Amino acid sequence: MKAVSGNGALSSGELADLAGVSRDTLRHYERKGVLPRPLRGHNGYRQYPPEALQRVQLVRRALTVGFTLDELAKVLKVRDAGGAPCEEVRRLAAQKLVNVQDQLRELTELRDDLQKTLRDWDARLARRTQGRRANLLEALSVDPNPGKRSHHSIKRKKEK
Repeated sequence: MKAVSGNGALSSGELADLAGVSRDTLRHYERKGVLPRPLRGHNGYRQYPPEALQRVQLVRRALTVGFTLDELAKVLKVRDAGGAPCEEVRRLAAQKLVNVQDQLRELTELRDDLQKTLRDWDARLARRTQGRRANLLEALSVDPNPGKRSHHSIKRKKEK
């Protein structure tokens, strides 16, 4: 790794390479407020302090568990000002867990609905006359309780 200057500053390309992101991502992080704007060298190029790598890595890890850049910007602003936003971080993470649990429940319901649909369709296919349509898609109906379940839910029409 070559430093841009004797103080260990990193160019945007060097920081991007070390962090495994693009230069555009670094600029986006700056605009969103999760990465402080770096100093500029005499040539006008960005010069990031060495600790910018840890900041980018922190942001990347937080994104993987569901934090948004806007959430991180608020938390990091408080932290950078000397505050301790720990309770807020905990609250946000707890809400992420609730969201994941909701998504898992909806996906489980979708999986169960698809399994039932496929069993129904297999029975329809086994009973149909060769060359005739089984009307599989027509066997799907609109969910009578759309507010109660995921928009992914599948219902079958009762066979006559």
